[in-house]
Amino acid sequence: MSTTVFITGATSGIGRACAEIFAANNYRLIICGRRAPLLAELQNELIQRYSATVHTLCFDVQNRTEVEKAISALPTDWQDISILINNAGLSLGLDPIQQGDITDWETMIDTNVKGLLYVSRGIMPLLITQQKGHIINIGSIAGKETYANGNVYCASKQAVDALSKAMRIDLLQHGIKVTVIHPGAVETSFSQVRFKGDTQRAKSVYDGFTPLTGTDIAHSIYYCATLPEHVNINELVIMPTAQANTTHLLRKN
Repeated sequence: MSTTVFITGATSGIGRACAEIFAANNYRLIICGRRAPLLAELQNELIQRYSATVHTLCFDVQNRTEVEKAISALPTDWQDISILINNAGLSLGLDPIQQGDITDWETMIDTNVKGLLYVSRGIMPLLITQQKGHIINIGSIAGKETYANGNVYCASKQAVDALSKAMRIDLLQHGIKVTVIHPGAVETSFSQVRFKGDTQRAKSVYDGFTPLTGTDIAHSIYYCATLPEHVNINELVIMPTAQANTTHLLRKN
């Protein structure tokens, strides 16, 4: 039986690119997202393009009940998960902390931190049963460096970094690998979400330089996931060539 990969936030950006690269290499996929029509569309595309075996789960990672219900309802032949890619995440707003929108804060914490925990807690027993597996968490350069007006988003991604290290320690006895990947500027729907549909402002984030793509990060994830059993990449920080850190970008206008 082919190796099974469980991907959250699979319908766009890095998650979708991961679904494509793993499908192209004959992995079985459990793709997860909040929007059933997009999941069905992606499932059909993966089947048509790659003859992939795909199962869909529709839930919001912020909702503990939905997460628990979806994972507990997995058919027996879909419980042999080997790789968990915790990709679902978002940023909302770019305001100084004293002007921050508390609802935005709660959404970021509920998605980036609690959502990752809910999904991981549901999948980890399945990995422990097999005494092997790999959890790959998608962090951010914001998880390594705090920048102006990033406040709660940075805090949530620094939590992802800390949780990844904690997982690595606690799951070591079970032979489970843990990797966290911290991308810099990646051109996906990230900025559009952050700026709540302001397309012009979102586009300006990537003006004057070549950002990473979701496919770039997916290739890095695939590399980490396909190393020999005795090799684990604890963390990767991946930047566009034009980006040195969160605040230094070379823009050629």
